[in-house]
Amino acid sequence: MTNHDVVVAVFSDHRLVEAALHRLIDDGFEMNKFSLVGKSHQNDEAIAGIFNAADRMKLRGKYGAFWGEVWGLFLGDIFITIPVLGPVVVLGYLAMIMVSTIRSAVAVDGVTAIGASIVGLGIPKDSAIKYETAIKSDGFLVMGRGTSEEIPRARALLGTLNPCVLETHENLMQTSLAGQAICAGV
Repeated sequence: MTNHDVVVAVFSDHRLVEAALHRLIDDGFEMNKFSLVGKSHQNDEAIAGIFNAADRMKLRGKYGAFWGEVWGLFLGDIFITIPVLGPVVVLGYLAMIMVSTIRSAVAVDGVTAIGASIVGLGIPKDSAIKYETAIKSDGFLVMGRGTSEEIPRARALLGTLNPCVLETHENLMQTSLAGQAICAGV
């Protein structure tokens, strides 16, 4: 596998996420290189409903329209309840890595399955913990991977919307998570 760079932006408002995704698309980025992670609802809101429609999941509740709008932009999706974080939606390539992580019973000390998947991309554990904390606090994580030419351009576009966090991780090697356990003390 070749090395890649990753840009991570955390937004506190779903409208900024929509604007960021549309700017990326308008600039020619392929959404198969991006992921979006966020809670499916606010802490004080119950999910009104989840159902399957034409091979796609639909959410009803405060963010139902938002998730419905962005769902079709990505390849791969997962809706999962994670202890500590609660109900989370993961769209894009990170969803596929997360499924592999869960199936392989991979664990990284101090992080959830989302954090373990992020660490599996080659991102440091302390950064994964910071991103999980942002999700727990109802933030939305937009993550893109690509070449050293693509990622600075994506970072500049994401930066125009003033995300809470905007970081680049360079020259990463994705580790294969299938069949291995990454556990503290093992």
